[in-house]
Amino acid sequence: MRRGSPPSYGAAVTTDPAPVTPDGRYLVVRGRLWRRSNPALSAERRAELVSELMDARRIVGSAGRADDRDAVAAARARVHAAKVALGERGPVWWHDGAPDLNRHLARNTPYAAWFAGLADEHSPPWKGGVGGG
Repeated sequence: MRRGSPPSYGAAVTTDPAPVTPDGRYLVVRGRLWRRSNPALSAERRAELVSELMDARRIVGSAGRADDRDAVAAARARVHAAKVALGERGPVWWHDGAPDLNRHLARNTPYAAWFAGLADEHSPPWKGGVGGG
């Protein structure tokens, strides 16, 4: 798994959406918080940025398979730029002074009580509880 992106598990993953924190700032994947896109972005701008992100991720893969390190580095820079523009990395998009808890385990954050109270329907079927253990 690459650092900086929520893990993907292919066909083994349930199609249930990942839980979103009550304030809408993070989604939770396997117990870890991942910053969501800035909701202030227009639908068109968000679609443009997601398209750029997906294009860059495809290039990372193809350049990696071709063992082209320079192309991989350039494509990773594009991925990073798209994620910053989406608000998923870089400065936080909220203005209330709350810290960025991206990549923190939900159980170790102010979201712990909320996370502990989630129904088991959000748990991966191969784990015994929300986010594993």
